[in-house]
Amino acid sequence: MTINARGPETPGTWPDRRSYEEALAERGVLEVLAPFDPRIAGTPPLGLDLPGSDVDVLCFAPDAHRFTDTVWHNFSTAPAFMAKQLVRAPRPVVASFEVAGWRHFAIEQRLLALGGDDLPVAVLALRGRGMKTEPAFAAALGLRGDPYLVLLDLGEQHDETLVLVLQAGGFTTPGQPLYDLTA
Repeated sequence: MTINARGPETPGTWPDRRSYEEALAERGVLEVLAPFDPRIAGTPPLGLDLPGSDVDVLCFAPDAHRFTDTVWHNFSTAPAFMAKQLVRAPRPVVASFEVAGWRHFAIEQRLLALGGDDLPVAVLALRGRGMKTEPAFAAALGLRGDPYLVLLDLGEQHDETLVLVLQAGGFTTPGQPLYDLTA
């Protein structure tokens, strides 16, 4: 049985090895699949991943129905969820979904790289007051709406747009070109 947990599709934003482990832990993938002896495979653990690479979680599940039920009940609300049982022997079940933690990590990493020295200070101050990371980024930048979704949307933007968002929030990086906010 295979679970494919996809990372971001944007070139150049693929997080490091630790981030895929954190994303799987955040979603509880290995804990949920513990009864099925999960093993991480694929290119990220080998350090050979590219943008769009999957993290494969291979499982031993003699009872395909029980495995599918477990996967469905725990991951069916994840973005891009899909589960199917292949026709060819031994009829493996393949489920895939996107682990949003990777996408959040990637946009947070980009914002920190573009946002100058004051952005991490602001985010840490908000986290110190009890905020989770994504709400802290959104609050520091003055973003409205669901912070998790807003950050995912930002992750689809080019750096020029991110710089505009950072400028609007009062953050700039020395040497970073200033963009016209009125255009």
